[in-house]
Amino acid sequence: MADRDRADIIDIDDVEIIAPNFKKRLSGVTSTIIQLIPVQRSLGQKVAALGPGLPRTLPHIRFRDLPKLWTPPRGKSFRIWHARRNIEMLPAIIMRDGLRMPLKIVFTSASQRRHTGWTKWLISKMDAIIATSGKTADYLEVPNSVSLHGIDTKRFSPPADKAHAKRACGLDATKKIAGCFGRVRHQKGTDLFVGSMIRLLPSRPDWIAIVAGRATSQHVDFETGLKAKVTAAGLSDRILFVGEHTNINDWYRALDLFIAPQRWEGFGLTPLEAMATSVPVIATDVGAFPELLVTGENETGLIIPRDDLDAMVEAAGSFMDDDARREKAAACSREHAIANFSIEGEAMSLGEIYRTMASA
Repeated sequence: MADRDRADIIDIDDVEIIAPNFKKRLSGVTSTIIQLIPVQRSLGQKVAALGPGLPRTLPHIRFRDLPKLWTPPRGKSFRIWHARRNIEMLPAIIMRDGLRMPLKIVFTSASQRRHTGWTKWLISKMDAIIATSGKTADYLEVPNSVSLHGIDTKRFSPPADKAHAKRACGLDATKKIAGCFGRVRHQKGTDLFVGSMIRLLPSRPDWIAIVAGRATSQHVDFETGLKAKVTAAGLSDRILFVGEHTNINDWYRALDLFIAPQRWEGFGLTPLEAMATSVPVIATDVGAFPELLVTGENETGLIIPRDDLDAMVEAAGSFMDDDARREKAAACSREHAIANFSIEGEAMSLGEIYRTMASA
């Protein structure tokens, strides 16, 4: 596509923060950039993206604009380069330290494992570090700020009519629905969700279950095996594999219970998306999940051990069998998401970190 057709190109003189995206395939990091930049700009943060794999409408600069980084933006002494991957830290270090461009580099880490020596070296060269959760911060050996991800609580919002929301997705409006959304693969624990539903649904005829998401080529056999188990259990009409959908917010509105069965997760937005839609959540103790849910008083759901099918069956069953508990948790979930995890709150948190860098 010719540059003249790209109305989203921003004059680099008006860009103070660059958000690089050096990975073409859609990922959680890419999704974060896509959702955050419009909100950041609405708050007055002069940010633009750089790189492939982004919507044409997202404000961006071009690679050929990079030589202009030797000149700082109007009224500023430097720009901020906000990296979220190793491949985005390295070129910034070269530009700042090798080419002497006036840059300060911030890196957001979502990793919950020990960093390699290479990553530690890259991180040591950053001007500021952001951790997406307290658990992530525990793996960092340098000072950092914790800024939890947020979501669009207007897009992810409860329906006016739950039965209509179910019918709009082609689902039986007379049934209560448990859901598991995300990539279909072992890491995501899809087999645990399916296994728990195979055990729970036969004695609960008023419930069905849906798996929303796709299996990439290397995980197709895994998905096929799950479907075979469902068929063998005689539940093909009650455990539904509905594929990947761009209107996933509409599918959340059809749910009465959400289960996040991951065995490993960097952060994990799906529990937030469910809670914002007034859906209680059962989640494993991975990623940021324990920091997202409220258990006990004013509960929004339950945290269970990872890779524990019995615990999932018990937790899910306790919510499926208690309408009053589910309804109370649903209301608490929406309130909790709005108060603590709006994308506007995340953007404001980043803005404060940028301001701190500017005054350092």
